[in-house]
Amino acid sequence: MSARRLDATALRAWAHTAVDELIVHTDEINRLNVFPVADADTGTNMLFTMRSAWAHVDAEPAAADVTAVAGALAAGALQGARGNSGVILSQILLGLAEAITAAAAQRDGFLDAVDGALFATSLRHASVLAVTSMGGEPVPGTIVSVLQAAAEAGERCAVAGGDVAEVAAAAGDAAATALDRTPEQLDVLAKAGVVDSGGRGLLVLLDAMTATLAGHAPRRPVYTPAAPQTALADAAAPPQFEVMYLLSGCGAPAVEGLRAALEQMGESVAIAASGSEQYSVHVHVDDAGAAVEAGLAVGTLNRIQITALTVGPGVRTAGGWARERAVLAVVDGDGGVELFAGEGAHVLRPEAGEPVNAQQLLRALIDVGAAQVMVLPNGYVAAEELVAGCTAAIGWGIDVVPVPAGSMVQGLAALAVHDEGRQAVDDGYTMARAAAGARHGAVRIATEEALTWAGACKPGDGLGISGDEVLIVGPDITAAAIGLIDLMLVAGGELITVLTGDGVDDAVGKALQAHVHREHLGAELVTYHTGHRGDALLIGVE
Repeated sequence: MSARRLDATALRAWAHTAVDELIVHTDEINRLNVFPVADADTGTNMLFTMRSAWAHVDAEPAAADVTAVAGALAAGALQGARGNSGVILSQILLGLAEAITAAAAQRDGFLDAVDGALFATSLRHASVLAVTSMGGEPVPGTIVSVLQAAAEAGERCAVAGGDVAEVAAAAGDAAATALDRTPEQLDVLAKAGVVDSGGRGLLVLLDAMTATLAGHAPRRPVYTPAAPQTALADAAAPPQFEVMYLLSGCGAPAVEGLRAALEQMGESVAIAASGSEQYSVHVHVDDAGAAVEAGLAVGTLNRIQITALTVGPGVRTAGGWARERAVLAVVDGDGGVELFAGEGAHVLRPEAGEPVNAQQLLRALIDVGAAQVMVLPNGYVAAEELVAGCTAAIGWGIDVVPVPAGSMVQGLAALAVHDEGRQAVDDGYTMARAAAGARHGAVRIATEEALTWAGACKPGDGLGISGDEVLIVGPDITAAAIGLIDLMLVAGGELITVLTGDGVDDAVGKALQAHVHREHLGAELVTYHTGHRGDALLIGVE
C-alpha cells in the first residue's frame, strides 16, 4: 500500500472526500436507522455535521498546519452537529484534534503530519469522548462499539509498525467486521434486520480516510434491511421532539446536573464537550420547552433546534436550511466567479474544464444550504446531468428550480431580475423569461481548415457562432465579434454584454465598445473579463 502523509493538505482532502461519500451513502444509512429512534435521518445528520466541519476547514488559511485544520474540523462539527449521530461524530473529530494538539505540544508546538501511531491514538481518544458524551454507558451494537473495534485494530497495526494508511485500512476493516456483529448485540437491530446506521456512517468515514491516503478503499456491500420496517410496529411510541442546542457559561458539575435532568424527561441524551468550554446538547423528549428551560437554568444557549420526530423519512422542514432561497450558478473563470458571487449567487465551478455531473451538482445544491434553489447551468451542465442532479436534490427536500440559461451572459440576465421576495414559481418564471430574452452567441478561434456555413476558415481565424452554426468568419476574434454583434442587433437590442475569456487582451473589448458607439447609436456595450476557458468571447444582447 502506497502511503500518503496525513498532513494538513491530506486532512483537508479527507474532509471533502468524506462529505462526497456521505452524500453517496446517505440514503443507504437512513434506511438502516431504527435506533435510538426510527426516524431515517442518521445519514442526513452525519452528512450535515461533516459538511459543517468541512466548511470551517475551508475558511482556514491555506497555510494552516495540521493542528489548525484538525481543530477547525472539530469546531465546525460541534457547531453544526445534528442528531445523536452528529454529536458522536463531533466527538470523533474532537478526539483527532486533541490527540494532534497533545502530540504537537510535545514537539514544541509543531507537528507536520500524523503518523500511524498518532492516528490510532486519536481513534482511542475519540472512543473515550464518545462514551463520555453518552453518559459513560455505551449501548453495545452502536456506532460506539464499531468505533472501539476500529481503535483496537488501529492500535494493533500501529504497534506492528504500520504507517498511517495501513492503520486507517486496518481500522476500517475492523469496523466493517464489528458492524456485521451489531445485530447480535442489539435486539432492535436484529428485529429490523439491519446493521447499526451510525456504525455504517463511521465505516464510510474510515474508508474515505483510506481512499485519501492510499488512493483507493475496499469495496463494501450495500447494507439493506433484511426484514420489513413494520417489524418494529409493536415498539413503544418514540418521543415527539429532538432538541439540540449549544450550551456555554457553565462548568462541568452543572453540565452533569443538566444531563441528569434531561435523562429524567427524555432519552438519547448526549452532551458533547469542546475545548472552548462549549457543549453540544442533544435529547429526545415529549416536552421540548422543558428541555430548553433545563439548559437555560445552567447556562447560555444558542443555535437551538427543535425537530419533530414524527415527520416521515426523507421529509425536511424549511428550518433545517440556513436560508429560504438562493441562486446557484455554474460559472467558469476567476473573473466569472467574482462576477456572479458579487451579484449574490453561490457558485459551482467546473473542474478542469469538464462539464459538471449530477453528483457534483447535488453536492453544490446541498452546500448552498437553502430550502429553495434557483439553478443557472449556463451551458456547463448537460441536460441529463441537470435533470438527475436536480431530481436527487428534490429527494433531499430542496425545492429546485432550474433556469434555462445556456450561457453565462444569459445567466447574468436571469440573475439581474432574481427577487427573493417573490414566490419561487414567480421568481423562476421571471428569471427564465429574462434568460430567454438575452440572445447569445460566442466567438472562438479556428484550429484547423474547414468549410462552414459562412465560408472557409483557416487556423487563427475568428468564428462567430450562434446556436450550433458558424455565422461569421473573420481574420481575428475582434472582426468576428463585430460581425456577430452587427448580426444580432438586426433584431434590435439596447445592451450588449461581452465576457472575455482566458488570454483575451483588453484591447478586444475596447475595440468592440468603439464599434458599437460609432455604428449602433442608443446601444450600450459592457465587457467583463471572466477568464473562462473554451470560447474566447461570450456575447449577449438584450
